[in-house]
Amino acid sequence: MLDGKITSKILCVLALSSALIACDNSTSGDTETKASVESVDAANTKILFNDGWYFVQDESASPPAELVEDQWQAINLPHTWNATDTVDAVPGYSRRAGWYRKTFRAGAQGRYRLVFEGANMETQVFLNGQQVGEHIGGYLGFAIELSQGLRFNDNNELWVRVSNRYNPNLIPSQKADFFIHGGITRDVWLEQLPPLFIDQLSIRTPAVSAEQATTELELVFDDQRPAPVSVELRVRVVSPAGEEIISQQQTVSEFTNSLLVSLPAVHKPALWSPTEPQLHRLHVQLFDEQGREIFQREERFGYRWFEMRDNEGFFVNGQRLLLRGTHRHEEHAGVGAAMSNQQHRRDMEQMKSLGVNFVRLGHYPQDPEVYRAADELGLILWDELPWCRGGKGGAEWEQNTERLLRQQILQNMNHPSIAFWSLGNEIYWESDFVGGGDDAVILPYLEKLQALAKRLDPDRMTSIRKYYPGAKVVDAFSPSIWAGWYGGAFGQYETALQHSMQQYPRFLHMEYGGSSHRGRHTEQALGPEGLVQAQVSVEEAMNQAVVTSIAKDTDWNENYMVNLFDWHLSVSEKLPGFAGNAQWAFKDFGTPLRPENPLPYVNQKGLVDRAGAPKDAYYVFASYWSPTPMCYIESHTWAVRYGPSAGRPVKVFCNTHSAELFLNDKSLGALERKPGHYPAHGLVWLVPFREGDNQLQVLGFDDEQQEVARDAMALTYHVGAPGSLEAVVLSAQTGADGESLIVAEAVDKQGRRVVDYSERAYFSVLQGDGQLLENQGTYTGSSTLEMASGMGKIVFKPGRAETVVEFRTQNVKGVYIRLPGTGP
Repeated sequence: MLDGKITSKILCVLALSSALIACDNSTSGDTETKASVESVDAANTKILFNDGWYFVQDESASPPAELVEDQWQAINLPHTWNATDTVDAVPGYSRRAGWYRKTFRAGAQGRYRLVFEGANMETQVFLNGQQVGEHIGGYLGFAIELSQGLRFNDNNELWVRVSNRYNPNLIPSQKADFFIHGGITRDVWLEQLPPLFIDQLSIRTPAVSAEQATTELELVFDDQRPAPVSVELRVRVVSPAGEEIISQQQTVSEFTNSLLVSLPAVHKPALWSPTEPQLHRLHVQLFDEQGREIFQREERFGYRWFEMRDNEGFFVNGQRLLLRGTHRHEEHAGVGAAMSNQQHRRDMEQMKSLGVNFVRLGHYPQDPEVYRAADELGLILWDELPWCRGGKGGAEWEQNTERLLRQQILQNMNHPSIAFWSLGNEIYWESDFVGGGDDAVILPYLEKLQALAKRLDPDRMTSIRKYYPGAKVVDAFSPSIWAGWYGGAFGQYETALQHSMQQYPRFLHMEYGGSSHRGRHTEQALGPEGLVQAQVSVEEAMNQAVVTSIAKDTDWNENYMVNLFDWHLSVSEKLPGFAGNAQWAFKDFGTPLRPENPLPYVNQKGLVDRAGAPKDAYYVFASYWSPTPMCYIESHTWAVRYGPSAGRPVKVFCNTHSAELFLNDKSLGALERKPGHYPAHGLVWLVPFREGDNQLQVLGFDDEQQEVARDAMALTYHVGAPGSLEAVVLSAQTGADGESLIVAEAVDKQGRRVVDYSERAYFSVLQGDGQLLENQGTYTGSSTLEMASGMGKIVFKPGRAETVVEFRTQNVKGVYIRLPGTGP
């Protein structure tokens, strides 16, 4: 097995001579349809290699040249064959091999490498019919040397086989609560390299204070020169302000091992922090004996230091910081794990704008764009080895796991945003191997991984979640606490935190919250006391089927999640010595373990849906954390309400000094916000709704009584309670883009919405060439989903002819709507 060498997207290589590289986008090697690729400069030939690929799903072990051309699909990278089949109506998803093919030309002779930012999960690379390398494992970058089999000034056929097959010897476990997407899921680059270059550049800042910082470099050389010669190494460090603060050079003649370089101390360094993410730039150059530059590389890094102090919390640069966190999975509606850099960055920017300062990357290393964004935005990271469930395997499993940990640390260690190397999650649970979940097997191996992590990077902390014997092995530990979801009531949260803080001196709380079905509401949401006869413990039960819990025995309405998060934040924001927590998870994501969820195959614990649209709980966090003035009336998707003639309470979530609520243009009075007071910081009004249509508006004011935020919504109010289901009515709302939103509404005999109607609904095209936007795993992009307070919605794209769309449930035998076509 050839283990690919690690590289990062910000690697910049200067070749010894310029070269023109062309990509042949034709379907046949006999046809020369070339698209020239722009060089970065006269000597630099590192190019993005994403375009002009062809893909076919095929299990062949060698390039399937016998396939006819029309079986190949023209694609650009990133790509996954699981973009939509993970959340469609068919059980299971494609766990097999796919082939990628591309023809290109290399103009000038030299060394060439193909650099993958990630391919899931097992990859073999073939050049002109011969295998030139492979990489086993997903979620990490690797490089494959192409030089030996390359034909210069001629067409080269590149074939890449990628498989996400079931492989228990490769982490993560198949029993993990997320999909293992297959394909070349991240960017690919083609590099031309000189005979000598720096393959790995590791930056350490072992001693940092406000007064002084030290910097140490480890350079690993790749040398294929015919005879050894001396080179001059020049190193420069440039401050965030653009000032050169270090300049050093030395002669180097030995390249058999890595080279350690200590740089002069930096006095009063500009420190990286979440509020001031100041980044330095390291420039490394190599010059030959004639003084010609033969290689350069640039890296960004930061001076900062992180600490977990026993029973005192988390510290950045000596200052206590409450970690206000969430989690991220690498996937998005419609594309699965094959996200663009823009989509990766949008996720991180949305978290930062919410006020998040800490992100756990669950449960695997993520795209390089994620780390770049965290460095730039000031988001502290928990970077996790994908040992997620499955227990411990044998020798092959160990070899893969240790290699992946080495790759992860070496690939990502220059990012100042990373504070924790997590060694896994729920590692003993759902073992794939006989005895593989036993403490006698797992604990010594965890200790081995701890030693490896510390040897590779002694300056960062290690961590783990939900493996209790490992609490004393790592530097920071999180038990499982799901107060008010998998067990207990959310009113127990403070007691649970205090207990864990006593038990684990360096305690962080990873994962809390619960699922919400967007648009589903209730007139009587559960409060701090929870569900009668529910499991008393706030820990997650190993077998949820045998306990009563909110997760299993309620309807996942948004009102409850608003209450739960409001309570959790009121506790965590004020608890002395608490290091912080991370809500699970920022965005809904796909999972094979939850086929019967209200949104099938989707973990619905997100603050936003799978496309990034906020749910109600998002605004609870904004009211505590957002740096931008905001107000939100609970809730815009709660548009039909029932209650007594006197009206109902309405909660408004603001982060302003005070707020004033209006009903039908009449003021109901102003209230001063009481930060952390449950519920809604005290911003609750009894609203005397009138029968029928109503308008609500809230204005938020700063401490000088200047308006700084506002929100408004319309709703319908009915006195009494809804009647029984009489019919489901279909309607369509057409937007400016020509697409329609089909709305299914359950109504009673009086034509009022039946807000407690929640049957599973099915949309389908009965006839015509229009299409439903389905298999997105969203609340308007799924043809199968449970109704939410008597409503179900799906986006429709018209065809040329009239289309008939059908709506069904188990008890509604068919309702139809005709939608016009666009014509010939």
